[in-house]
Amino acid sequence: MPTCEGVRKQFINCILGSDCVLVNRNSVNDCVKNKELHKTLPDKCILLSQSLFDCKRGLLDMRKRSRGVPNSGSGQ
Repeated sequence: MPTCEGVRKQFINCILGSDCVLVNRNSVNDCVKNKELHKTLPDKCILLSQSLFDCKRGLLDMRKRSRGVPNSGSGQ
């Protein structure tokens, strides 16, 4: 069964390397869930967040399940 592990790892690494966590010393959870802090994340992290959301949604969508999950990161 396909998973979103590749995108998830990239997203976590991006958040851990962001100024929100490294410089401002906020928790990863705060940086992701707080709307004001979320705006300070790099564009790459925001795009990875959207890709992870799309990947997880694709796992639940029966029409896409048989075709595979796009952006799952399993090809890397």
